[in-house]
Amino acid sequence: MPRSSQTEPSALVIRDVNKTFVVPEQHVDTLKERLLHPRRRVNKRSFPALRDISFDVRAGEFFGIAGRNGSGKSTLLKCIAGIYGTDGRIWRNGRMSTFIELGVGLNAELAARENVVMNGIMMGLSPKEARRRFQSVIEFAELEEFTDLKLKNYSSGMHVRLAFAISIQVDADILLLDEVLAVGDAAFQQKCFDVFNDMRDRGKTIVFVTHDMGTLRRFCHRAMLLEQGEMVYIGDPEQVGDRYLELNFGRAPEAAVNAQGHGGGDGEARVTQVWVEDEAGERKPALPQHQRITLHARVHFMVDVDDPSVSVYILNEEHKAVVVVSTTRDHEHTGSFRTGEDATFSFTFQNVLAPGRYSPMVNLAHRGAGVDLLDQFRGEFSFVVSGTDALGGLVDVPVEIAAKRSDGFVVPELTS
Repeated sequence: MPRSSQTEPSALVIRDVNKTFVVPEQHVDTLKERLLHPRRRVNKRSFPALRDISFDVRAGEFFGIAGRNGSGKSTLLKCIAGIYGTDGRIWRNGRMSTFIELGVGLNAELAARENVVMNGIMMGLSPKEARRRFQSVIEFAELEEFTDLKLKNYSSGMHVRLAFAISIQVDADILLLDEVLAVGDAAFQQKCFDVFNDMRDRGKTIVFVTHDMGTLRRFCHRAMLLEQGEMVYIGDPEQVGDRYLELNFGRAPEAAVNAQGHGGGDGEARVTQVWVEDEAGERKPALPQHQRITLHARVHFMVDVDDPSVSVYILNEEHKAVVVVSTTRDHEHTGSFRTGEDATFSFTFQNVLAPGRYSPMVNLAHRGAGVDLLDQFRGEFSFVVSGTDALGGLVDVPVEIAAKRSDGFVVPELTS
């Protein structure tokens, strides 16, 4: 994917942005409570949502913001949009449009035509221009047959399609997007992807919040990872995706993967080798679908360790975990191992993976929930799943299919 030039001027400059919310510990919800206890003191606590956030977004750059729930992604986007005040400094160079909450401002008692014109005017279009764009909005939303229907009678999918179609009509230089690529059904999502591909190609500056690391890698020139309101990393989307994955799997965000394919951890044990075997017990670089396979992880212990937990994440080519297996679910006690000892942990399962290439990531941790890391192994080994049964899913599970007519007759051709 092409990278934006380092010499491009900044479309957004964010410096020392902090945002703190004051949260009441006790709510007074009724007028009666207020009248009976007019002087009751309500205790409040401060919740720091963002801490010292500083970064630039260059003109024409597609910039991603990733992070787990509660990390401050949407709060940051609302600060940039001016919805929330902040004690930091934010400079914007160009006209800005926000796609943060689709459908805000739509009136359920009005039909599509009135809503399109009214929202177009609210977003900065002239009344004439808003009316002129009505037909293109309706065609994009695929609602030609429902233009005179009040929005309160729309389905949720129709409502979202109309809101998105209205939003993209604004000729903005900077666009702020909060998970809007997840709208609608699969066909409409592809239309959204096409729109944003076109915007990126036309040099629009886009700031994009997402949980989808595949989308982050596909679209973004650069990306940033937030955790608990703080900026953990900014740079290559691949690195951001990897670190986001590590955060979700219980690894410290600052720990990096070294050249030997090992992550952080305290070094008291090392995953020295990972391999897979077919159901005959032979090591194979390619494994067929629908057979039992076994994944092995060999561990060398530097010190005495009791009951380590071992978790395996099988990642596809987009670095998404499609199968997760772990000793933490059913095996609290995995054994006691002495200094200098080697052990092999094995996981056997039915190969329901779709055809493609996969790379296992192995987390080795101290006893418990697996967050106190001994070692992490990744990137040094991959294997291929072969087969002809790819139906488009991440996994292909065996299915028994049957059909029965309304008169109770079973169709024999569909019954195994």
